[in-house]
Amino acid sequence: MTDLKTSVQQQFDRVAANYRTSAVHALGEDLAQMVALADLRGDERVLDAGCGAGHTAAAFAPYVAQVVAVDFTEGMLRQVELLAAERGLTNLTTRRGDVEALPFGDGEFDLVVSRYSAHHWPHPAQALAEFRRVLKPGGRVVLSDVVGFDDPTCDTYLNAIELLRDPSHVRDYTEPEWLAFFASAGFAAEIGFRFRIVLEFENWTQRMATSEVNRAAIRSLYASAPAEVKKAMGISGAGHEFACGVVVGV
Repeated sequence: MTDLKTSVQQQFDRVAANYRTSAVHALGEDLAQMVALADLRGDERVLDAGCGAGHTAAAFAPYVAQVVAVDFTEGMLRQVELLAAERGLTNLTTRRGDVEALPFGDGEFDLVVSRYSAHHWPHPAQALAEFRRVLKPGGRVVLSDVVGFDDPTCDTYLNAIELLRDPSHVRDYTEPEWLAFFASAGFAAEIGFRFRIVLEFENWTQRMATSEVNRAAIRSLYASAPAEVKKAMGISGAGHEFACGVVVGV
């Protein structure tokens, strides 16, 4: 286990319950879009990779045969089980695992989905290679996440703010980077949907239990950001916005 993955476990074990009740994660226009882009028949076995509190798994469960929710953090898996029980989802199960070394055999799934997890992956190309391995021929990946900026200045501010809020953050990858990762793993991929989310500063930092020192540093970056960064990220006194995208790979 790397130090980074230990950091992910420590960070999310202690705040897991916050993610089950988070409106940002429980709601969002991308959830319905992900289901639509999956082109479901109804008999699929689905893997939710880096499932967090289980909102994506729960969104797919009513439309497929089975969903297996995988996360590195036991605390998150407990939240998935609570969510499934609340919604009466009997076809949703959990499994502890690493997206870069999935605990499944070849060709076990029809679909892999992932949402707001990939910016924690140290080796996204390796994760996508694992997705391809566990998918049946013709299988599909539908991945939703914050995307980075092609502009270096905006991208630096974005990832600095993300890292200050959450030490387990790795990178918000750009759209070209995602398409290259998918291609390297053997997928034909495209951006299926683009959207933005608004992050209210107090709620966003409280959800991750960000330290007061780091909260002050983020505020400082807000204030010192160049005009083009403030515009691109929608920075205001209340918080900021993230550009996001849903990547579909076949």
